[in-house]
Amino acid sequence: MDNMTLDQIIAATTVMPVIVVDDVATAVPLARALVAGGIRTLEVTLRTPAALDAIRTIKAEVPEAILGAGTITTPQQLDAAIAAGAAFGVSPGSSPRLLQAIQASGLPFLPGVMTPSEALVALEAGFTVQKFFPAVPAGGVKVLDAIRGPFPELRFCPTGGISLQTAPDFLRLPNVVCIGGSWLTPKAAVAAGDWAEITRLAQEAAALRG
Repeated sequence: MDNMTLDQIIAATTVMPVIVVDDVATAVPLARALVAGGIRTLEVTLRTPAALDAIRTIKAEVPEAILGAGTITTPQQLDAAIAAGAAFGVSPGSSPRLLQAIQASGLPFLPGVMTPSEALVALEAGFTVQKFFPAVPAGGVKVLDAIRGPFPELRFCPTGGISLQTAPDFLRLPNVVCIGGSWLTPKAAVAAGDWAEITRLAQEAAALRG
């Protein structure tokens, strides 16, 4: 799934699971369970020491997955994610230094923003698709709807605090192209190796846009 554009990556998903891998041994069965449920675009967050190894392993063993790295906050992490084989990247926030590194890398990327000023900075850097984070604490649907006025060209992947029940409210917005969700990979199910439950949750999420 290399050399995909950001538009192609987004078009392949409705919900992007936000994945935290504590044990690399769970990475492949978890990815396979999500793909089996119809969720192919996966974001493995760089929040644990196992994350980069998880990306390498999933890339090698689950080639049908469109695999990205999340929680990228530094140019060094960006380089490490690319070296591990990530097809796209996601950040929780943006800085001029990070945006410059992303531009230079050519990696399809969702830079994180929360305020109109941050959205404008990312837009001026050339990013018309952005991650809105943390979505629910930052005002959720009402804020995204209000942003449409001054920023009609922007599209968002809201992430943070969204559930299966609230996801349709976000997806109905014309400036929302997909959403990020951690509910697809609950820690208890992953720890128990309950891959059937992960697949069930993925099927529910994949059906949100019919």
